[in-house]
Amino acid sequence: MLIQQLLHGNFDVAFILSWLVAVTIALTVHEFAHAKVADMAGDGTPRAMGRVSLNPIDHYDPIGTTMIVLFGFGWGKPVPINPANFGHPRRDDALVALAGPGSNIVTAALFAVPLRFGFAGEYGQILQLVVLINLFLAFFNLIPVFPLDGSHILQAILPYEKAQSYSSFMRRYGMLLLILIIVTPIVDLLVVIPSQLLYHLLTGVLLLF
Repeated sequence: MLIQQLLHGNFDVAFILSWLVAVTIALTVHEFAHAKVADMAGDGTPRAMGRVSLNPIDHYDPIGTTMIVLFGFGWGKPVPINPANFGHPRRDDALVALAGPGSNIVTAALFAVPLRFGFAGEYGQILQLVVLINLFLAFFNLIPVFPLDGSHILQAILPYEKAQSYSSFMRRYGMLLLILIIVTPIVDLLVVIPSQLLYHLLTGVLLLF
């Protein structure tokens, strides 16, 4: 997180550049995947808004993305979706939601290959950050709390009436629950530990922090 570097006067240019590149890759892949799958499912809204794109600028949110860069927590520019355009609204909404975290895990696996087989060389730091940030973003978004992707996935799995009750509850209290998760050790159980374990599985290296 760049704010730590700034506060402590530790200007590690290589780390800062690696962090910026890693965040850019993770957010761009995540939002593009949402837009692409929605487009494939019949909703032309993301394409009309220019979001079926791998251009990072198209997915930049002035507040959310800047927060991720500085503090390690924030969001990308949300992809506008109209589930009414889907052929199977509940199923397709879940697939669109799953596409974001799923794409981050695939990206992490691809960038982990040089680390796993020992030919990362001088690119080791940036590859490590790309893998870690993609894993963090994936597991964080899989938390079944509104407005995260996990809430859409769970809502599609639940029976219709329970899904409606769940959606109503989450829209009322979801942000409060999310804040509680972030500021308590629950975030370690749901995000940090799974990310560490999958990082170890992908790279062969166990990180403890």
